[in-house]
Amino acid sequence: MLRPFFDAHVHLNTESGEKMKMAIGHDAYFLSINTNVPFFPSLTKQEDMVHSLNATFGDRAVYICSFDMERWGKEDWLTGVLNQIQKGIARGAKGVKMWKNIGMDAELRDENGEFLMLDHPAFDPIYEYIQANDLVLIGHQGEPKNCWLPLDEMTVDSDRNYFSAHPEYHMYLNPEYPSYEAQIEARDNILRRHPKLKFVGLHLFSLEWNLDEVAKRLDDYPETMTDLAERICHVQYQALEDREGVRDFFIKYQDRVIYGTDVIDDGSLSGQEVADRLEHLWKFHWDFFATDNTMEAPEFKGEFKGLALPDTVLEKIFYTNAVKTYGKPGN
Repeated sequence: MLRPFFDAHVHLNTESGEKMKMAIGHDAYFLSINTNVPFFPSLTKQEDMVHSLNATFGDRAVYICSFDMERWGKEDWLTGVLNQIQKGIARGAKGVKMWKNIGMDAELRDENGEFLMLDHPAFDPIYEYIQANDLVLIGHQGEPKNCWLPLDEMTVDSDRNYFSAHPEYHMYLNPEYPSYEAQIEARDNILRRHPKLKFVGLHLFSLEWNLDEVAKRLDDYPETMTDLAERICHVQYQALEDREGVRDFFIKYQDRVIYGTDVIDDGSLSGQEVADRLEHLWKFHWDFFATDNTMEAPEFKGEFKGLALPDTVLEKIFYTNAVKTYGKPGN
């Protein structure tokens, strides 16, 4: 594996030290992304967690702040959101995240009673503030396209298993929610309206099913980056049929792609289990990108070959692009 190494998409929501000790052994760094998820700690506590880990183990993590939507529709909503962002940045956050609850939370409605979407004009002052202050906005919009498909049409077993166990989140069964296409269009509308906004489209721009679609966004919006978090199995699935096309994508867009795992350390696993999970994924993903080994993935059936990317490309994807976008801990 590369040294140094950057996992630029995790959620460090406990103070367990095993993951940090393991990271030190690999000369690895983290980006912890604070997110307004109902079962996560408060946004302030998520920030506190990263500061505490850095104080104990040396600067190994940077983080992204976010804001909640609790006062949506109230006169002071925008003031409160901007205050949350300003406080997060003042404490050291490297950017701001907007989550999929905007567009997928039935409790968040606009003035016409429709689902609140990312391109609602109420959010424009937030985008303008982020751009004016040379900050980065990161976005997780919608779900994998599989979420809107019947179970037997989903491409990977991990999605099929999850949505069969959680039908309440399976959008194919919830046609009253905005469509997958509507989620993507709302996000793209923002990028068209704010072309100078620095934006990271998480999870392969929510277009994990087709790298050509990711490439179109990277071409159309030159201030954007994307990350691989929790979507590498979809890349491997595409490599089953078109390894050279997948390889060409990463070589062409080597300056625009950031590695991340999306591992959530929330206490459901022991500290050692989290460390082992991270280390396993790092090695498995590194083998896929760095070697031409014949491999299998647990999410689907079939064998594929690793991409054997050049060392210069690997260094960018697994380290340099993250530092360029988010900075390095301690700096």
